[in-house]
Amino acid sequence: MIYSDPQPIPFDIQDHYGVVPENYWRPEYFTVPKDHLSEQIAVARRLLGDRPGMRALDIGAGIGKDMVSLERAGFEVHGLEPSAPFHQRGVERMGLDPARFKLAMVEEVEYPHDHFDLISFGVVLEHIYDPAAALERTLRWLRPGGVIRVSVPSSDWLVNRMANRYYAAIGSGLVANLSPMHTPYHLHEFSLRSFQAHGARHGHEVAFHQYFVCKTFLPGWLDRVIKPFMRWTNTGMELNVWLRKQVDQAPDGRTHP
Repeated sequence: MIYSDPQPIPFDIQDHYGVVPENYWRPEYFTVPKDHLSEQIAVARRLLGDRPGMRALDIGAGIGKDMVSLERAGFEVHGLEPSAPFHQRGVERMGLDPARFKLAMVEEVEYPHDHFDLISFGVVLEHIYDPAAALERTLRWLRPGGVIRVSVPSSDWLVNRMANRYYAAIGSGLVANLSPMHTPYHLHEFSLRSFQAHGARHGHEVAFHQYFVCKTFLPGWLDRVIKPFMRWTNTGMELNVWLRKQVDQAPDGRTHP
């Protein structure tokens, strides 16, 4: 894991999350294509089985696009969003039920234990001051055998490694890690080892993982060379991990989380 030290702390949480959606996304962002989130939903079904009545929680839901897709796929969907403007657009423009779509931070809200089959952190953990504590909190809400999907920036991203070598060579003292370009800022980057180590202590395992190359911000001619190499070496920008809550065997033969 890579993190900033000291951590930037906003005077008000909306200074960090209160970005106006229309300034952040193009107008077409407010539509939800039929294939939106389809690959991730397919992974969830493979890991959970295709049972009716499964319950999902989307943390950092934004305007609720993933919630819409999960509901289309048959989940009973709940969501959290800390940004007041995004939450408002989710209710007013996306038609989300405010009873299930809460304006709240994951550190402050509560749900029943063993309540959800699927919990999703889509590009969220990198913005949270204590991501380990957030995972531990949500594991309580996840039923045994359920899965948490996490999408985060990879600390093994090749482009950052290349940039860091350049900065070191010219003696600048800068690093390319974390995002200084726009709010909300990234506070952490993660490796697969981060989640494996956390799971060994807190009762979950990596059930599946994959890397996505995404944009490199490099010239096109270099893209044609570096993107295949990044796929081959698992050094893309984005890491997706699926964490399964383990079920322990009790001495009397019953199972418990």
